Amino acid sequence: MDVNIIPHELTGSINAISSKSVAHRLLICASLADKPCTIACTTTSADIMATVSCLCELGARITRTQTGFRVVPIKQRGCHFWTPRAKLDCRESGSTLRFLLPVICALGNNAAISMSGKLPQRPLSPLYEQLIAAGADLSPQGTVPFMVSGSMRAGIFRIPGNVSSQYISGLLMAAPLLTDTLQVVVTEPVESRPYVQLTINAMKQFGVAVYTEQTVEFDQKVTIYTVDGSSRYSSPESVYVEGDWSNSAFWLCAAALGGAGIAVSQLNLSSAQGDRAIMAALARFGARISRKGSSAIALADHIDGCVLDVADFPDLVPPLAAVAALGTGTTQLIGAGRLRLKESDRLQTVCNGLNALGAHIRIQDDGLIIEGVPQLAGGVVDAANDHRIAMMAAIAATRCTNNVLIRGAQCVNKSYPHFFEDYVQLGGTIEKLEEAQD
Repeated sequence: MDVNIIPHELTGSINAISSKSVAHRLLICASLADKPCTIACTTTSADIMATVSCLCELGARITRTQTGFRVVPIKQRGCHFWTPRAKLDCRESGSTLRFLLPVICALGNNAAISMSGKLPQRPLSPLYEQLIAAGADLSPQGTVPFMVSGSMRAGIFRIPGNVSSQYISGLLMAAPLLTDTLQVVVTEPVESRPYVQLTINAMKQFGVAVYTEQTVEFDQKVTIYTVDGSSRYSSPESVYVEGDWSNSAFWLCAAALGGAGIAVSQLNLSSAQGDRAIMAALARFGARISRKGSSAIALADHIDGCVLDVADFPDLVPPLAAVAALGTGTTQLIGAGRLRLKESDRLQTVCNGLNALGAHIRIQDDGLIIEGVPQLAGGVVDAANDHRIAMMAAIAATRCTNNVLIRGAQCVNKSYPHFFEDYVQLGGTIEKLEEAQD
């Protein structure tokens, strides 16, 4: 699908969609608990439904309700969860794969995992090697279907802090399925640490405590996450998925680019989501930021270049780059090396997408150097099958002199299927939606 956008300011109010990050975690915990659970989740997406599908294949029964999901957990055999074999399809969801791989190994399942898009090429190391050392039998990385067998033992797992936090989260969520204590030792600095805290919070809602300690091992600072071997998931019977800061960030950044302001409601203003940092980041640029009840509000003022370390919130780089591209002076977004391993090489596709509209951006080391311009020209952006690139181009279009054509815009379904409907609700003008031609 191609989307042609006629430049127009966005303004008004919008409800945040449900957090994809939180939904993944609560669905997994609920599926491993002792009794059913109702999950309030007002919206869904392709990634969330990939996790639902995989959990059902493992033996859970998950049904959609008017307000979210009803989860009947995987049946137990003796003291272990069990299903004889499973065929899972993670689609393009890296979260689904990285969270569930340790869980499958802890369940002792034989499983065949299918993947699509660039997911087979995205790395699994060092989680891959750690699981094999703990007793799992895994086919070579990159093979599809990816075969899993054997049973994972508890013990100590060592993960560098500069790789995906999803490896840490997957191991922690698998821990209550094991009979002995599990520790994850992570070297400092821990990138995307807030996402680990989201996992800890979700597990706490299901009665599992994760103990955290910072210490020094072999002259190296480490954080040690520990789950006691006696821990088991206990259903609270109902939980709520809070609003998503990652996707709300696009609307707040659009407000910073001009117009009468945008309010995004149904957000947890004290959330552990790392992307809540969008408020501080926009204030650093010079936008006017306020909070009221469950709403975050952004108003345009001025945009001044600055230096931002995005290591804890790399998913904010696309909307922040769009803001910086229209600022005064130079902006440096640093600590973004992980973006090369997303749905696209996101450092490159952010650069390509905004430069195609007339921005001045270049890659330097693990980040971006952005020279602000007063206006963008417009043009054609290839979304590169990356939902955040499509949304970035859409908000950048509000400050273009000519139309913006986004090719492959259907990729927003990955995290925000009704993004363009909400875009129109906020005053955006979409001239046409048409199927891309081969």
